[in-house]
Amino acid sequence: MKKGKKGFNIISHSGDFTTHGGYVTGTLNLSNLSSVLIDGDKAKIDLGLIHAKSSVERGIKFSTNKEDVPNGKLYWVVWVTVDQNEKGLYYAGVAACPMLIDREARRGWKILADHVNRMDDALKRRIRVSELGAVEKKALRDLLISHDEKMWDNSPEELKQALAVDDQK
Repeated sequence: MKKGKKGFNIISHSGDFTTHGGYVTGTLNLSNLSSVLIDGDKAKIDLGLIHAKSSVERGIKFSTNKEDVPNGKLYWVVWVTVDQNEKGLYYAGVAACPMLIDREARRGWKILADHVNRMDDALKRRIRVSELGAVEKKALRDLLISHDEKMWDNSPEELKQALAVDDQK
C-alpha cells in the first residue's frame, strides 16, 4: 500500500474554513492576502511574491548566507491582509521581511522561514513593520493610502502609528 503524502496546501478560495477534520484541514486561505515589494522609496503590489516569482526574484539563486550576496540590493517584502468590519474593508495585518538581491550575479539572500512567519503574522492580523526605515514606511503608507484611502481610514491606529513618519525629511 502506498503511503499518503502529507502536503502543505495553499489555496485561494473564499468560503468558511472553520470545519475541523474536513478536506480543508492543513490548508491556508490566501484569499485576503496580498504582497507588496518595496524598492527604496517605491512600493508596488506584486502578487508574484506569494510564490517567490516576483519580478526581482526571477532567475535568482537564493542562499541563507548573507555573505554570498555582498553587493546585494535591499528589498522588502510586505505581506498585507485585508479584512472587513462594520466600517468596511481595512488593512488588518501588515508584516515586512527583507531580502538582498544582486541582479548582476543572479544571487540573492532571504530566510524563507522568516518570510513564511511574517506571512503568518499578516494572516493573523498582526502589525510587524518596525524593521522598515522611514523611507520604506513612507513608501508603504503612501501605497496603502493611494490604493484605497477608505481602507486606510478604516485600518487600526496601530498600523497608522507604525507607519507614521516625519514627511519633512
